[in-house]
Amino acid sequence: MTPQLQQAIRLLQLSTLELQAEVQEALESNPMLDQDDGSGNETPDGETGSTAGNEEAAERTTQAEGENETIPDELPVDSSWDDVFDTGATSFSAPDMSDNRDIMETVTISGNGLHDHLTWQVELTNFSETDQLIAHTVIDSIDDDGYLQISVEELHALLDEHPDIEQDEIEAVIHRIQQLDPIGVCARGLQECLQLQLSHFDPETPLLQHATTLIRDHFTLLSNRDYSRLARKMKLSTDELQQVIELVQTLNPRPGSQFNTTEPEYIVPDVYVVKKNGKWTVELNNESLPKLRINSLYANMVKRGSNSKENNYLRDNLQEARWFLKSLQSRHETLLKVASTIVERQQGFFDYGEEAMKPMVLRSIAETIEMHESTVSRVTTRKYMHTPRGIFEFKYFFSSHVATETGGECSATAIRAIIKKLVAAENPTKPLSDNKMANVLAEQGIKVARRTIAKYRESLSISPSNERKRLA
Repeated sequence: MTPQLQQAIRLLQLSTLELQAEVQEALESNPMLDQDDGSGNETPDGETGSTAGNEEAAERTTQAEGENETIPDELPVDSSWDDVFDTGATSFSAPDMSDNRDIMETVTISGNGLHDHLTWQVELTNFSETDQLIAHTVIDSIDDDGYLQISVEELHALLDEHPDIEQDEIEAVIHRIQQLDPIGVCARGLQECLQLQLSHFDPETPLLQHATTLIRDHFTLLSNRDYSRLARKMKLSTDELQQVIELVQTLNPRPGSQFNTTEPEYIVPDVYVVKKNGKWTVELNNESLPKLRINSLYANMVKRGSNSKENNYLRDNLQEARWFLKSLQSRHETLLKVASTIVERQQGFFDYGEEAMKPMVLRSIAETIEMHESTVSRVTTRKYMHTPRGIFEFKYFFSSHVATETGGECSATAIRAIIKKLVAAENPTKPLSDNKMANVLAEQGIKVARRTIAKYRESLSISPSNERKRLA
């Protein structure tokens, strides 16, 4: 492959955010590239206006500045407020009050992680030197959800350099850490985590004693959702048991999750899908497209025809800049062509939702637009489409098919949507089994095996029927 083709393929597979970084790198490394400020001074061949015109304008500007020169009230400095103080997101300083978005969404909150938070509390607590050593070892063994992942025996083995430390001391330190914030941290399992949280409730809390008994003595029955046996064992009515379970559901099964310091990753859509005159159309997201042009000053220097080292350097960079702009244009055209074909094939989805999604594979799109299947694969990876139904990756619209009794085809996405709809409408006291859902689909003319239903259900993060069972 030629270098130009390699560059075009590489740009094609980049996401929008990665493309912006690539463009910034090109701007820094190639003097022939400039950001297009929309001044409209480009010549027909894509390069900007003459050097003479730029020099005359610069001369007039210099004269004007000399005539109106005044002494400023404050001298400029070589640093800014942002260099010293973190002001958060830049968009926060100039909010757009025309929309209804929450302004706090633009503020990035950063803080210490769970391990730092626990270490800070240990250092403020009256721990002996030995207990601090044990505490740091324990904290290092706590996962991001707040659970202690190893046993006391394993912790003791980690402290083998200190033979005078006994397992009872380790157990005592664990109990002290369990009293730190967040409540429920350093538990060895879900049952102990919930018990720790209940122990910090106000003793006057209604049904607290029943909730404590439920977690301590009947946790297995609760896990299996065997509510009839639970009611008999605890001698409670169905309504009373429901209230006890609701109290338990207020607890946090992952106490350490609130200290997750991972910053959210935002998606920038590549195209917008809008309905115009009753027809779905695709438009490129112009805000995310890089706006570049050839630097007119340096481009005119190349026209001198000199064979000097400097001129050859500028000529090479000019050629690379033209290749880069051409590759960008090719990327935009291919992206729009693939997106338009997808929308044309999936009109039913945009009109009626997931249940109307048609089966589609990469090969069918590649044949329609007369491109190689690998090219379509690159275009549909990490490229996003903003639609009235949400933001979707291009690949979302591709799925396998299942034959129907009438000889037609039903996409896997449509089947998942039907499963989701059935689960949402099911009786919580008698949830639908995989076999029952397969029978319901068969009544609609869609033959799907029970194991296929189970696979689709798991991909939707829907629990099996025995785990979905609820009290009335």
